[in-house]
Amino acid sequence: MRKLLISFVLLCVFGFTNAQNLYIKTFGNITDKAVIYLHGGPGYNCVNFEATTAQKLANNGFFVIVYDRRGEGRSIDKNAEYSFKETFDDLNSIISKYNIGKTILIGHSFGGIVATLFTELYPEKIESVILVGAPVSLQESFKHIIFKSKEIYQSKNDKVNLNYLSILETMDTTSLDYSSYCFRHAMQNGFYTPKNRTSEAKDIYALFKTDTLLRKYASKMTIDAPKGFWLNENYTTLNLKPNIERLLLKNIKIYGMYGKEDGLYSEKQIKDLQNLIGKKHLVYYENCSHNVFIDQQNKFIEYMTNSINK
Repeated sequence: MRKLLISFVLLCVFGFTNAQNLYIKTFGNITDKAVIYLHGGPGYNCVNFEATTAQKLANNGFFVIVYDRRGEGRSIDKNAEYSFKETFDDLNSIISKYNIGKTILIGHSFGGIVATLFTELYPEKIESVILVGAPVSLQESFKHIIFKSKEIYQSKNDKVNLNYLSILETMDTTSLDYSSYCFRHAMQNGFYTPKNRTSEAKDIYALFKTDTLLRKYASKMTIDAPKGFWLNENYTTLNLKPNIERLLLKNIKIYGMYGKEDGLYSEKQIKDLQNLIGKKHLVYYENCSHNVFIDQQNKFIEYMTNSINK
């Protein structure tokens, strides 16, 4: 009896199920408007959003669902396929599990790719898609990363890294090695973090040193997921512009939330997306980089509450 009770508590609080084998956690009242957070990667987890923002968003009238994709983070599955079909099947099962009518998808980084492609297949299940620091074309991002990195290395007369970039520019741009090296230079040059954090952001990032969940998982990445999604979906070559255009024709609302210091995207990329989804549907924040919901948390929640949740 005691074991049954423990299993029931784990199911209700953490959302572990034998059928899905996924880590899921919910915040807020199930009768409120549903929001599902799709984390970045591939190979990452939902901890950054879960530990910093999910509850605060729920406090503003949302039923928030976070989860780690199959085979990523805490959703350990040695048999994970790392395919969009598998990912969509899991997402459908979550929507069914909580009996959600229509939901809002927050797609952060790679999660934005998942959100866009899922919505194109199941538009009847989605109210709106919010692209948060998400790529429309990773190939454009890779070119921008190389361009900006080259500027930095030239200013420092860093001949070693300039040589690495020259080699990188000769590589097959569709290869996994090419994308991995591009992301490595982006991390090395601080493209994921704002140079001048707000006092609010400083307080949140301080939690990464003290919060048990963040300390354990915030920097934890796996190699199987990016390798698997590249092999199965060649995700680094996708251009989502036609997909977004088709969603707009179906009257699906698309929003964008980006940071001006996110080194993965040029101003032109952001402008192109703005022209695509509409000026009123894209916000571009100062003192903000890749993690918009941390770098400008109050503005993120305010936009979610006042502009999206109308």
